[in-house]
Amino acid sequence: MQIKPYTDNLIFFDTEFSSLDPYKGEVLSIGMVKMNGEELYLEVECKEEPSEWVKENVVPLLTQPKVSREEATKKIIEFAGKENSYLVSYVIEFDAPFLYKLIGVTQKKGNREFPYHWIILDFASMLFSIGKNPGSFASKDKNAMVKELGIDMSKYKEHHALDDAKMLKEAYLKLISEG
Repeated sequence: MQIKPYTDNLIFFDTEFSSLDPYKGEVLSIGMVKMNGEELYLEVECKEEPSEWVKENVVPLLTQPKVSREEATKKIIEFAGKENSYLVSYVIEFDAPFLYKLIGVTQKKGNREFPYHWIILDFASMLFSIGKNPGSFASKDKNAMVKELGIDMSKYKEHHALDDAKMLKEAYLKLISEG
């Protein structure tokens, strides 16, 4: 089944956070990639102690200077621009709440609440709608899906927000070119 996108005005994004609990956890890093290849990567100051899993799998990849939450919000708004882009995430259940928590859900820019369209697109739902197991793109089962899509994973560091956003963009482009 061919997917025909409504628009190409997309920003693919991923967040890494200190814990899965959105009430306690904080964004550690965020990666965003536009269709034209423009990228934003930020590592954000965090007061919460990361979970043990995050300490082992994410913290070693955090090598950039940290920015304040306020500076991160400013840079995300600047990156989004005035186009009212749609965001695309693979794990919207976590990425969206942590993004909202970081930039605030009542952020005003012009006459809109968010620096992007308020509907965030869920890549897992896209997979499901064309008969693919959305869980097959999750970490432990990822090899089968990336092999099927022809993605070279050697280009990407898993659990690095920018690399995950770039890989998501590549997977999306391969998915819409199928059929």
